[in-house]
Amino acid sequence: MTQFLLIASGVIIACVLSNKLTNKLGMPTLLAFILLGMFLGSDGVAKIHFDNYLLTQEICTIALVFIMFYGGFGTSWSAAKPVAVKAVLLSSLGTVATAGLVGVFAWQALDLPLLESFLLGSVISSTDAASVFSILRSRRLNLKYGTASLLEVESGSNDPFSYMLTVIVLSLMNGEAASAGAFVWQVTAQLAFGLAFGFGVALVALAFLRRFRFCTEGFDAIFIVAVALIAYAAPTALGGNGFLSVYITGILLGNASLQNKQSLVHFFDGITSLMQMALFFLLGLLSFPSQLPAVALTGLAVALFLTFVARPLVVTLLLKPFRSSWKQVALVSWSGMRGAASIAFSILAVTSPAVIYMDIYHMVFFIVLFSILIQGTLIPFMAQILGMIDLEGDVMKTFTDYTDEIPIDFLQCTLPPDHEWVGRQVQDLDFPPECLIVLLTRGEEKLVPSGSTVFQPGDTVILGGRAGGESEGVHLFERTIGIRDPWRNRMISTLDTRGNLIIMVRRRGQVIIPKGDTVLQTGDILLINDMDGDPLT
Repeated sequence: MTQFLLIASGVIIACVLSNKLTNKLGMPTLLAFILLGMFLGSDGVAKIHFDNYLLTQEICTIALVFIMFYGGFGTSWSAAKPVAVKAVLLSSLGTVATAGLVGVFAWQALDLPLLESFLLGSVISSTDAASVFSILRSRRLNLKYGTASLLEVESGSNDPFSYMLTVIVLSLMNGEAASAGAFVWQVTAQLAFGLAFGFGVALVALAFLRRFRFCTEGFDAIFIVAVALIAYAAPTALGGNGFLSVYITGILLGNASLQNKQSLVHFFDGITSLMQMALFFLLGLLSFPSQLPAVALTGLAVALFLTFVARPLVVTLLLKPFRSSWKQVALVSWSGMRGAASIAFSILAVTSPAVIYMDIYHMVFFIVLFSILIQGTLIPFMAQILGMIDLEGDVMKTFTDYTDEIPIDFLQCTLPPDHEWVGRQVQDLDFPPECLIVLLTRGEEKLVPSGSTVFQPGDTVILGGRAGGESEGVHLFERTIGIRDPWRNRMISTLDTRGNLIIMVRRRGQVIIPKGDTVLQTGDILLINDMDGDPLT
C-alpha cells in the first residue's frame, strides 16, 4: 500500500509539472498524461505491467461521471442558450451521423466486418469535453459567434449518445437486441430514463438545497457529489443512459442559485482535473505501444476520414441551415477532438461478451492520439487564421464562475445600537462614490433595502463597490440586455426585479454602479444579486 501511494503521488506531481511544459510547447495538457502512462507502462521505461481492462472500465466510469457532471455544472447557460439548439443537434444527430459515416467507410473502404465497423464508428463518434475545456481555458481562447459555448455544450453532451450507440451495437453483436421490439425498447429506455432522472434528480436536489442549511462548511460539496453519483447510477440500474442523466443534472445545478456557488465550482474543477489526470494516465498505462504499428494504417485512414470528411460534412449539414458562417463551420469541424470517452467506450467493447476480431482498444487509442496531437495542438492556430478570435470577449464567462472576473468587492458590517445609521433611512445616508447596499440581514430575514428602509440595531449590512470578491448571502448571475429584452431603454427604478437587485452594469467595457435613473441599453451586461430566482428562467 505504501509503495502504491508513493507511485500515485509521484504520478500526480509529474502530471502537474507536465502542464507547464505542454503549455510552453503549445500542446494539449491531457496528451502529456497519456504519454506519461505509456512511458511508465509495459512497453515503457518503468515496465509497469497493467492489463486489467475490467478495473480500468470501473475507474473510467467513475471518472467520466464527474467529467460529464462538471461539463454541465461548469457551463453557463446564459452564454450557451443562444447556441443551444445548434449544439444539441451536433451532439445528438451529429453523433449518430458521424458514427454512421465512419461505420460505412470502415465497412466498405477498409473491409472490416459490418457490425465491427459500426461499433468503431459508435465508439469514436463523440468529441472530448475534457480536451475542449482544457484548451479553451488554458489558452483563454475567446471565439466569435458564441463558438466557445457551442463547442462546450456539444462536447459535454455528445458522450451519452456515443455511449448509447456503443451499447446498442454491442447488444446487436450479442444477439440481445435482435428483434425490432427489443431494439426500440433499448433506445427508448436509454433516452427516457436518462432524461427523466436527469431532470428529476436535479429538481429534488435543488428543492433540498433551498430548504436545508449545512452546519459544516464543505458538506454542500459532498452532498452534490452524492447527487452526481445518484444521477448516474439510478437510470443505469434501470437500463437508462446514466451519462445523459448526470450531464443534465450538472447543467441544472450549475446554473441554479446555490449557496457558496464559487467554492462549489472550484471544488469540482479540482476534482475533475484529478479525474482527468487519472483517466488519461491509466489509459496510457493500459496501452501497449508495440501494438500500435499493427493498427496504424487502418487507424490513420479512419482518423483522416473522420477529421477531413465525416466531421466537416456533418457540421456543414447541421450548421449551415442556421446561416452559420463558413469560418465558424470550419473551426467547429476542426475542433472535433476525440478523447478519453472514446477510449473508455472501447474498453466497454473489449470487456463485453461480443466477439471482436480487430484490436479495437489500440485502434481507438491511435485515433485519439492523432486527434489530440494534430487537432488539439492546432485549434488556436486555426482560430487565428480563420479570424475567429474575439479580442473583446472573455471565454471564462462561458463558465459558471462569476466573481473571479468582476470588479466588485463586498464589505459586511453589523450595526451596534449606538451606530449613527440606526433609526435612519437609507436615502438619508451619504455613501462613498460608486457604493451600494447589496443586502441587509435582520435576524433570519434577508432584505434588499430600498430608500425608505430604516436601519435597526443588529442589522448586518453588505455594501458593494469596485474590486473583486464574494460574501455570504450574495448570489450573482448575469443578464444581457438584448434587442427584444423588456428591460431595454427603461430606467432601473421602473423595473420589476422580483426582489432582486442590479448591482453592476457593464457597458462596452465600462463598469457602471447603477442608480434608479440609470437607463439600460442594448448590450448591457447586468450583474444581479439573486434572492430566490433561478438564472435559467
